[in-house]
Amino acid sequence: MTADRGVEGLLRDLAPQVLGALVRRYGQFDRCEDATQEALIRAALRWPAEGVPENPRGWLVTVAAHRLLDEVRADRSRRGREDAVVAATPQSELLGRPADADRDADRDDSLKLLFLCCHPALSPPSQIALTLRAVGGLTTAQIAAAFLVPEPTMAQRISRAKQTIRANGGTFAMPSGPDRAARLAAVLHVLYLLFNEGYTATGGPDLTTPRLSDEAIRLTSWLRRLLPYDAEVAGLLALMLLTEARRPARTAPDGALVPLAEQDRAAWDRELIDRGVALVSEALARGPVGPYQVQAAVAALHDEAETLDATDWPQILALYDLLERLAPGPMVTLNRAVAVAMVHGAAAGLALLAELATDTRLARHHRLLATRAHLRELAGDRTAAAADYRAAARLATSLPERRHLTTRAARLEP
Repeated sequence: MTADRGVEGLLRDLAPQVLGALVRRYGQFDRCEDATQEALIRAALRWPAEGVPENPRGWLVTVAAHRLLDEVRADRSRRGREDAVVAATPQSELLGRPADADRDADRDDSLKLLFLCCHPALSPPSQIALTLRAVGGLTTAQIAAAFLVPEPTMAQRISRAKQTIRANGGTFAMPSGPDRAARLAAVLHVLYLLFNEGYTATGGPDLTTPRLSDEAIRLTSWLRRLLPYDAEVAGLLALMLLTEARRPARTAPDGALVPLAEQDRAAWDRELIDRGVALVSEALARGPVGPYQVQAAVAALHDEAETLDATDWPQILALYDLLERLAPGPMVTLNRAVAVAMVHGAAAGLALLAELATDTRLARHHRLLATRAHLRELAGDRTAAAADYRAAARLATSLPERRHLTTRAARLEP
């Protein structure tokens, strides 16, 4: 690992600790977040050349706090706030904190930050962007590049997210009772969406955005360290690892999509598979069973099968039956239709898809058409399958997916 890469990893690990310390002392999440970003940028520029300070966390807290104080001092109309901020923390505490100080406080602050970034008043894209910046330590430019949008656009999204939190009275406090469970579910959903966007990009020239899926795995691993006994956190991490294990075989050398049935399973990452299987086995044994654990169990069955024919489709179908009870939704039914087709024949799967086509949430989604095309191909209806592949290609927003679907259609046409 190069010095620059080592510094980058350290800064991303320290980002939520520094921001959490500032918000806990001063409040004002939006200002503290800006100050933390400024400190991270300064460190990224100086530490590779000058070396990492003996107390990197204290260095970042000090620089960020000074940046915050400078901003408050410049705001002449809010002199009272300046006095409160200056008096809040002794200078000696800012300068002299050991690197491992307040581990329990850092743990609690990090959880509070994650919950705050996933505030229910925010849209999922805003939750993801704010989480990547405030908790993940990524710069606005890095987030914008990952999502293929201009940096000013992403800056506006993040700014609006912070304004929304302030307007809705978002507080730096751990929710309790049912609200805590609901907020944790939102956090897991944001991490799940982040991973999926990295694993199969919704747009652009590339099938995947590895940086996003890597960051989702890193943040979920970090969340598991904070909540080691939560079975659904473990289940989500297992699902990510088991899915990520297939990345080396998902694309051809030219970047073309390779479907699961045609992948070289010898190229799958066995270490990630072993880690994922161990995690989901532990989580299922602990219970209660949740949707992410069930999805991880499905992924494990796929990954453990040495060949496509060796896949335990009856067990996968049983798991999708359970998942439909735990978390019903059109995508779950879509995946279950494939399992039904593999167990009971293509006609049975197509019958399920016919019912699903009336669901307005999925009726014009390219995945429904692509799945129907696949099952029609299995049933021997090449003409209808080709038409569905072409219709799916027209709806797909990812260029590699569009090319793959068009190629499938061309293979079936006379």
